[in-house]
Amino acid sequence: MQRVMLTPYLRRFLRVGLPVLAVAAVTGLYMASEERRNGVIQVFTDLREKFQSRPEFMVTLVSIEGASVELADAVRSRLDLNLPKSSFDLDLEAARARIEELDAVRGAELRVRSGGVLSVLITERQPVLVWRQATGLTLVDETGHRVAGLFERADRDDLALIAGEGADKAAPEALDILAAAGPIAPRIRGLVRMGDRRWDIVLDRNQRILLPEDNPVRALERLLALDQAQDMLARDLASVDLRLPNRPTLRLTPYAMNELRRANGLEPLPEPVETEL
Repeated sequence: MQRVMLTPYLRRFLRVGLPVLAVAAVTGLYMASEERRNGVIQVFTDLREKFQSRPEFMVTLVSIEGASVELADAVRSRLDLNLPKSSFDLDLEAARARIEELDAVRGAELRVRSGGVLSVLITERQPVLVWRQATGLTLVDETGHRVAGLFERADRDDLALIAGEGADKAAPEALDILAAAGPIAPRIRGLVRMGDRRWDIVLDRNQRILLPEDNPVRALERLLALDQAQDMLARDLASVDLRLPNRPTLRLTPYAMNELRRANGLEPLPEPVETEL
């Protein structure tokens, strides 16, 4: 027995394993009763609730930064928090997802700061274009994403106007065209997306510049160089067609066409009809 008792494994079992088995057996017998199990669970539940309800873990205020007054009100409505509320009960990921569903929100960051403040940092989309549709006017950002609706064009006459199906998706290209059209920018009334493939620039005096599908900025730059040399856009032109790079086409207004006919000894058209573009 002395030799057996000197065995390291047996000594370790008697010193550690046997007490553990005894404790496990007693715990198992105690927890065999459903009533006692529910009592233990309730004790731990109460302790957890008391811990989570401590004042230092309570959120009592929401701070929204980086948003306009109207957007801040919309963000508070999306949060829909009944304060005060424990920070352990806040699902910040779900709250962020709800906020980013707003059209005017590019991104949101939420964190609980000391003092019981839920800080919401908003990255707001900035409108750069007005998109005219059959259903009304829409403000879009530089990527073409909707920012908000617009009641009247005069409310944002500082922004350029685009129209046509698919104009929102091609907003980056529209901005490049507008940036290149600096010399004639005061005359531009808007850009029209044609067949969701290319752009027309609509100028005052009902003039149009028909841009090609490929490299529209380069084509516009060539036209501006020609206009600077010959003052072409100041003439009685209805449209300048740049869709064929090697053969730009000029279309005269009905009045200029009649004057040209008279100069050539021809009778003017009795009822000039403008060509529909």
